[in-house]
Formats: sequence, C-alpha cells, structure tokens
Amino acid sequence: MVHQECINCKTQYGIDEIVYFCRKCGDILEIKFGMTELGEKLKASDWKKTPISVWRYRDFMPIHEATRLVTLSEGGTGLHRSQRLCDELGLKQLYVKNEGENPTGSFKDRGMTVGVTKAVELGARHVICASTGNTSASLAAYAARAGIKCTVLIPSGKIAYGKLSQSMIHGAKVLQVRGNFDQALEFVLKLAEKHKDIYLLNSINPFRIEGQKSLGFEICEQLGNEAPDRIVIPVGNAGNISAVWKGLTEFYKLGIIKKLPKMTGIQAAGSAPIAQAIKTNSEKITPVEHPETIATAIRIGAPVSWKKAVNAIRESHGTAETVTDEEILDAQKILARVEGIFVEPASASSIAGLKKLVKSGVIGRDERVVCITTGHGLKDPDTAIKQSEKPVEVDAEMSAIENALGLKKQAILAR
Repeated sequence: MVHQECINCKTQYGIDEIVYFCRKCGDILEIKFGMTELGEKLKASDWKKTPISVWRYRDFMPIHEATRLVTLSEGGTGLHRSQRLCDELGLKQLYVKNEGENPTGSFKDRGMTVGVTKAVELGARHVICASTGNTSASLAAYAARAGIKCTVLIPSGKIAYGKLSQSMIHGAKVLQVRGNFDQALEFVLKLAEKHKDIYLLNSINPFRIEGQKSLGFEICEQLGNEAPDRIVIPVGNAGNISAVWKGLTEFYKLGIIKKLPKMTGIQAAGSAPIAQAIKTNSEKITPVEHPETIATAIRIGAPVSWKKAVNAIRESHGTAETVTDEEILDAQKILARVEGIFVEPASASSIAGLKKLVKSGVIGRDERVVCITTGHGLKDPDTAIKQSEKPVEVDAEMSAIENALGLKKQAILAR
C-alpha cells in the first residue's frame, strides 16, 4: 500500500496527510509503494503505450486516479549520444540527458507537475518555495497553470535573471531575502508550519521527488530497458540524485532492469558538503555556512536531502566529486561547442566532474555513462556572454566582412 514513510524511524503517514517532517523523530519522509501491489497494477495497465513523459508513469505516482493533472507536457527529454564528446574525453559510450528541454527549461518541472497536482488534490490554494532560481521558475509556471497563488523566496542579489524573469512573468509573489538559500528555506518551512493554507513545494516535499524519479525511468527506457553503468549528476539540495536513484531501484525491484548504475554526484568546490562527507567517509555532512560558486543552481550549503543523497551514492557503490568554477565554465563551453548543447553552469558541473573522474581513473573508459544536464543555458545568459568572444562590428561592405572572416588572406595564400 502506498504511504509516506520516515527515512529514519519508519513511521508511516497517509498520502493525503500534509506533513513535511516525521512527527516522531523529525527526519524527512519518502513515498513507499508495495512492490507486489504495484507490479500487479502495472500488469493491468497500458502505461507502455503512452508516449514517454512524466505521466507515462502515472501508475508509479501517489496521485488518485480521478485527480486532474496539472501538466505542461514535461519529461520525454532527449538522451543524446555524444560521440564527439566521447572522443574528447576518451570514453566509448557517453549520453547527455538534457533536462533543459523541459517546459520551463529545467528538471524541476518533473517534480512540480506531480507536486502541484498533489497540492490541488489536497485543496491547497497557495503554494510556496525557497529557491536559487529554477524551483521558483517552475513552481510559478505550474501554479499559474493550476490557477493558484504562488510565493517564492530567493536569496537577494544572487539569482540569474533568466530564472527570475520566469517567476515574475508567471505572476508569483517574489520576495528577495537578505541572506542565502538556506535561510530562505528556513522561513518557508516556518510559514508552511504556521499557516496551514500554504503548501510547501521544496524538495523536502516527497511528492516532488516522485515526479523527479521519472528521470531515472526514462533513461532506462531510452536505453532499451537497461541501466547505464554510471549516472553523473549535479548536486545542490540533493533531491534529484535521490529521486533518480529511487526510480531506478523501483524499476529494478519490478524486474524492468537487471542491474543498477553507480550514482555519481558532482558539487561545486565552494559548496560541497555531500562530496566532502563521501570523501571522508563521514556519517554526517558539515554544512557550508557561506557557499560560493558561479553555478548558482547548486549554491547550497546545507542540502535538505543530504541523507537520501549519501545513501544513494553509497548503496550504488558510486562516488562524489568537486569541481571548480573554472572547470565548470570550461565544461559548459566544451559541451556547447562540441555537441551543440547549451546548458547553465550548474548543469555543466556533471560534464566537468566526468572529465575529472575519467582523467583520475575513477570512471573507466569502457563504462557506459549518462550525464544529466539539469537546466538550459538561457537560464543564465550573462555567464555565457562573459566567457564568449564578443561580436565584431564591421562596416556594411563585403570587403569589410571578408576581412573580418580572414577570407581575403586565404584567397591570396591559395594563389
């Protein structure tokens, strides 16, 4: 039977209860399915006839059958075989799962379609989140689609305008908190606890994770019902790596896939509490009080889902790595220029981490690897412009254009 369950003390709650932390021990929750029951449900379902998308997997979601879905046709993003990047890095098989192809340009849409659908199912008329950008953009869009009120709290002065503009145009009430993301999250947690009519949709909400687990489902189905050897993924608040692992383990328990991949989390060097815990074999993380990185989407010092992420990495025999801002920007440029895939800096951290781990020998050159890129490059156009060649202004004359392109010199040398 499907229910919410504390990851620590295993206390259970119904899927129609609004609860963000275990009332017994205070830890976070996850959605649990009875695998036998789910397997029987799938046998009677025509889910495989539905086009690939988040809601292809409705049977895997804790949403009642009669509930109206709040959807913008999310999921079904491309899994791009990246041969030129393979050659660049010295790998045999590399795929890029480009989540920037989602409706608002990031993987957050997977969680929000399920989270906002659940909010409507529960009768909520006001949703809220803290965000470094993508969460607020996605929540604002899905709240608008549902016709409910949306409030987002963001760190003051630290949000890329591509993301902020989305929240604003979709009509969300945007509050810029003079502090970092972790402080903003504390406030939304308190607001949701104090005002019961406000429904919280950060990744602390386990229904968000249910939508995001579809990312793991899609990767396997796009590879012919096989898991890759390794999945490399950016890690900020740690909900996504946890979600992907949850989806993969459900597919494995149901016999849809025969093996599980190694989960490899990548964090920015200035914001890496999970990577440090993995490297030091610690049972706890040490929060980063003042996280800093150009990759704003993963600039989080106290990730709320850290336990789930650490479990995913260790259970899968994976690893975690840190990358510098310089390595991130280099990877962003390489991916854009070698494969034609434009992603924001945080997304490029997976490519940067892959490059570093292949070079060190941690990732074998024969491994079948999937890198997840989490958000579109237009989320943060300023960063892309700053590291690119500036446009060259020329006179409106053919000779000036040829000179700028070096064509006249080539013609002379060819004689």
